[in-house]
This record gives sequence, C-alpha cells and structure tokens, in this order.
Amino acid sequence: MGSPGGWWGRKSTPAKVETYTRWSFHFIALSEPTVIGVTAFGHVEARLALLLMAPVAAHVALAMVTASRALDWTCGRRPQPLRLVWTLGAVTAALAVTALVLTLHGPGGEDTATVLGSVFGVTLSYGVGMMALGVKDRRRVVQLVLGYGAGAGLVAWPAGMPALGALAAAAFLTAAGGFFAATSCFSVWLLKAVYALDEARETRARLAVAEERLRFGRDLHDVMGRNLAVIALKSELAVQLARRERPEAVEQMIEVQRIAQESQREVREVVRGYRRADLEAELHGARGVLRAAGIDCEVSGGTDGLPAEVQSALGWVVREATTNVLRHGDAKKCTVTVLRPEGRVVLTVRNDGATAPHGSSRKGGTGLAGLRERLSAVGGTLDAGEAGDGEFSLVAEVPLTARPALEVAS
Repeated sequence: MGSPGGWWGRKSTPAKVETYTRWSFHFIALSEPTVIGVTAFGHVEARLALLLMAPVAAHVALAMVTASRALDWTCGRRPQPLRLVWTLGAVTAALAVTALVLTLHGPGGEDTATVLGSVFGVTLSYGVGMMALGVKDRRRVVQLVLGYGAGAGLVAWPAGMPALGALAAAAFLTAAGGFFAATSCFSVWLLKAVYALDEARETRARLAVAEERLRFGRDLHDVMGRNLAVIALKSELAVQLARRERPEAVEQMIEVQRIAQESQREVREVVRGYRRADLEAELHGARGVLRAAGIDCEVSGGTDGLPAEVQSALGWVVREATTNVLRHGDAKKCTVTVLRPEGRVVLTVRNDGATAPHGSSRKGGTGLAGLRERLSAVGGTLDAGEAGDGEFSLVAEVPLTARPALEVAS
C-alpha cells in the first residue's frame, strides 16, 4: 500500500491544486457548524443545541455537494450545477429567514436568540460563498452578494428589527458574503490558470514534435526533390530514345540507376543523422526546454572529443530524461552532469521531483528499456531510481572504448 506522500507525489501539479482547492472548500463548509456549534452548546442545553444543529448540518451537506459539483464544472467534467445552486440558495434563504423570525419572535430566551442570530448570519455568509462557485459571470456574483445582503436587511426590518440594526445587519452580511464569494472566485480563477498553463506546456511539447517532423520532411524534400525530378526527365528521355531504337537509351537508364542509388545513400544519411543525437545539442536543448517549463536546469561538464557513437547514445539518454521530467515529474530543479573518469563517461540527470516518473522505476519502463538497449550496443549501462531526499536520479555510464552502435530499425 502506498504512503499518503506517494499518493500526493504521483499527482500532477494541476491535480494537486485541484485537490487542495476542493478540500479547502470542504473544510470551509465544515467550519460553519463549528462556529454555530460553539455558540449553541455554550448558551443552550445540549438537547436544544442538537435540535438547532440538525438543519445546519443539512445545509452544510448541501453546500459541500454544490461545491464539489461546481469544481467539477470548472474542470469541464460536469455541466453547470444550476439546480444545486438554486436549491442551495433557497435552503439558505429559508433557514436564515426562519432563524431571524425565531430570534425576534420565538419563545426562547436571550440565549436562544443569540444562537439563532448566529445561524442567521453564518448560514447566509457561507451559503453565498458556496453559491458563487457555481456562477459563471462575475457580475452575477456581485449581484448575488448584494441581493442577499440587501434582502437580509429588508426582511429583518419588517420582521421587527430596528431600522438601524437592519441596516447594520445588511452591511455586515454583504461584507461577509462578499469575502467568501471573492475567495471562491479567486480559487476558481487560480485553478483554471493552472490547468491552462499545463495545457500550454503540453501544446509546446506537441509543437516541438511537429517542428522536428517538419525539419525531417524538409531534409527529405531537399534530398529527394531534385533527384526525383532528374530521374523523371531522364526516364522520359530514355523512353523516347528507345522508341526510336537509339542506343543512347541504355546510357540514360544507367544514369537513372546511378541517381537512384545515390538517392538511397543520401536518404540513409538523412535517417542516420536524424537517429544520431549530438550530446552537446541535446544538453543545450534540454536546458532551454526545461527552463521554458519553469524548471531550473543546470548543465556541467564537457563533451569535446567524445566518440560519435558515445555522444549519440548519451544524447538519447538526455532526451528521454528531459521528457520524463516534463511529463511525469513535479520538479523545480534539474541538474545534468557529464563526468569523464578514466576510460569512461558518466552522465547523471537528477531532479527534485517527489517520486520517480511513472513507469520509470529502477527496473524500468518502456522508455528506460529502450535506453538500456541503446547503451548496451556501445557497452554502456543505465541505472535509474529514487536517490533520497525526494530526488530522482538517472545515471548512464559508457566506456570510451565503445564498440560501434547498432542501427535501430525504424
């Protein structure tokens, strides 16, 4: 069974913010019966306090459900919970008006009136704040706050509260409801912003892949475009010469064969260059991509003089490690170190993510398995796993006397 820290660490940053926001509002809702309960059990007997807390508990349960559905709507998982918002509004108004009338005209004494007064003020303030979560237009949120605040004063005055007291109650409830509503609106805005930033990061990664595909396509076009045009012209010329039974047709077809073979060789070079990763370029690219994603990246060590096959293998390690940090980790800092002990090269990539990336355990997932195959082709090894202190470490070691790398089938 995983630890709570592991459960939290496996969440993405947007999921963490969503979980924090969701439970924050649940605890805010639970603070409503706490505030009223302290007043109730401190002023009236336990049986009466429990009786008064029953409708408050129902109001809290409805508020928690509304908050949860409203956050699901914010994240795009459910339609807007209009019915729940209206229901919560009606229940809040009914409970507040009942508590106000009983406060002013109820059979209880002063202590009971104090408890009922707290029910009146607290349920209105918390109810408005929870309803604001399910309202899309911020102008409607302002109207909601002002409407409930003014409505409280307009109901309190005819019910028997002095005009000055009704005005003070309306002002207080408008301020309290506005505070909770502003908290709700800010939390929703922050949650949307985090998800938007995460989506932008994924879009940036997809654009990078698309740009690389376009580069590869341009290289193939530059290599094949001219040669194919020449082949087409010479083939057409050979056809015309053959129809006239001219011996030059054979020479033209020999030239076509030579150009086709040359095109094959050039395509292989393009593909080989595409597969071969330059270590210095990959280190520079990893630093730029990680910093663009808000992750501080430090690169140290030199790559001068390393054999081409060693640079290619370690370049793929840098690519895969960078991808894992971006996709699966929650790192704030990443360090890449290239050391050259006697007769070998050691590449270390460390990040301060809470846990290892998904599928990147010490035994390895698909990505690490592919890296091990590439490194084994040059006599290298790969070790990956948690390094303690919330860090994940990936260490690749390749001897400088590496044998030539095997070509990987496309």
